[in-house]
Amino acid sequence: MSKQKLIIFDTTLRDGEQSPGASMTQDEKLRVARQLERMRVDVIEAGFAAASPGDFNAIHAIAETIKDSTVCSLARANENDIRKAGEAIRPAPSRRIHTFIATSPIHMEKKLRMTPDQVVEAAVKAIGIAREYTDDVEFSAEDAVRSDIDFLCRVFDAVIAAGATTINVPDTVGYSLPSVWGERMRTLIERVKGADKVIWSTHCHNDLGMAVANSLSAVLAGARQVECTINGLGERAGNASLEEVVMAVRTRSDIFDVETGIDTTQIVPASRLVSQITGYPVQPNKAIVGANAFAHESGIHQDGVLKHRETYEIMRAQDVGWAQNRLVLGKHSGRNAFKTRLQELGIPVASEEAVNAAFAHFKELADKKHEIFDEDLQALMSDEGQPASEHYKLVSFKFHSETGETPHAELTLSIGGAETHAAADGGGPVDAALKAIEQVVASGSELLLYSVNAITTGTDAQGEVTVRLANGGRIVNGQGADTDIVVASAKAYLNALNRLYQGSERLNPQL
Repeated sequence: MSKQKLIIFDTTLRDGEQSPGASMTQDEKLRVARQLERMRVDVIEAGFAAASPGDFNAIHAIAETIKDSTVCSLARANENDIRKAGEAIRPAPSRRIHTFIATSPIHMEKKLRMTPDQVVEAAVKAIGIAREYTDDVEFSAEDAVRSDIDFLCRVFDAVIAAGATTINVPDTVGYSLPSVWGERMRTLIERVKGADKVIWSTHCHNDLGMAVANSLSAVLAGARQVECTINGLGERAGNASLEEVVMAVRTRSDIFDVETGIDTTQIVPASRLVSQITGYPVQPNKAIVGANAFAHESGIHQDGVLKHRETYEIMRAQDVGWAQNRLVLGKHSGRNAFKTRLQELGIPVASEEAVNAAFAHFKELADKKHEIFDEDLQALMSDEGQPASEHYKLVSFKFHSETGETPHAELTLSIGGAETHAAADGGGPVDAALKAIEQVVASGSELLLYSVNAITTGTDAQGEVTVRLANGGRIVNGQGADTDIVVASAKAYLNALNRLYQGSERLNPQL
């Protein structure tokens, strides 16, 4: 007996991007979207078209590029949002509009300032407008976890009659527990008219650490779509983790009467790409994609695994993509091999001139470190992907650090095309470098986070630095990579300053 399909709806590019400082450029979003397509994600929520012109353009570009996954845009239940979403996704062969409105008493009264009747009317009208652009329309009842069950049934009855094809029940504030959430989903499916004519979906946040458990409970209760993100990225404590949901369903096939179409060997590459682009490192003990997920230190565990893997491992590392962490290139590799590997990794290169420039930097990197891994290429191409019109650029760098002496850094920066020199002392070379930058830039930003991660193994590994800056109510992440950690730190700080300089205001809806 064949199992039912569980639709995987990835919202890394929309809800995941709402993590503080995790905003992505259009090119970065395209890279992630291509990887999601390669992983065979069913639906890619590419963004919120009404949030900003940049969001609209990114969704439109993804819709023009992605062929094998459905491309979706979020929209509030108003005409302006929905028409922008419809225009943004128009080029996609398979497209969806995802519209939502809050249904809990506290949201209707305090945020929307609408009566229940007005909310139902707005929801129905939104479905009608969305169907002008596509027959694939999803409706979400924001804050369904705190909504009255009778009112939820009323809203869902109405939007199904109006033509909604997917009904999403979100735990917007991460409040529920698995048994309670499963019962709510089961009750809705039993009571809503036309429940058998739609796909039931769930979208759970992780405020109590229950997002994956709640999502799986909803699946057992009849949900056939799970909304999730790579690495569990998302607002506040994040969303349900795609890799955990997918591998739980696959590993416990004795419990779940569903299966996904996900190519699980693409999970680790997707995790690393999203981590590198957003600047959110994956904790070592993270399930499935953490560095320690398949590591065994205990002697008893090591002995058992050596004798028979399944004594302590319920999954194979290679099934989720760990086997793909392999050496691919070195200093003697040619331009064609370099270009081919970029294509295999889904890294877009605009022109032959861009390939030549990237290849030259690859050779420089190969002179510094003997072994070049996929992660090195991802970091290299992220640096290459910075726009030529960057306001702040690092031209040259010199620092001095000696026992008993105050560390000192000297930099030459390009600011708006004009070169400027800066020098400063600090508690260490990194501190001196960042103080020198701030001395001439005078951004007044607050440094919220500074972290360093080795991209690969070995003492010659590139260090990837992430900084998080706050300025004027905005929070941005900046990344930089180099075999010299001080240089990587300067690159990361300048990258964050460029994001502050170029950034535009955008709306961040909650689901």
